[in-house]
Amino acid sequence: MARQVIWSFEASTDLDDLAEFISKDSLYYAASFVQEILEASCTLSMLFERGRIVPEISNPTIREIFIREYRLLYRIEDTRIVILGLIHGKRDLKRMWEKE
Repeated sequence: MARQVIWSFEASTDLDDLAEFISKDSLYYAASFVQEILEASCTLSMLFERGRIVPEISNPTIREIFIREYRLLYRIEDTRIVILGLIHGKRDLKRMWEKE
């Protein structure tokens, strides 16, 4: 059964910031990458267990998929999927998570 995919405020901000950063060089590539990310997130409504459990967190309900060099983190809930964040793969997620 399909689950609704919801973007948290933080994840939406991450996506906006990434689009703004890329658009400094190319509006086309910024729009193309944002579209790729949004399409990948939509697939989670049916394929929500396809992502791996985030190693730094070790919680089976917190997972991630990779889109190019970015990690799309999400939480599996009973009726929905909540996109938690979009971070570059080289960032220290453990340190970021502990701050939150």
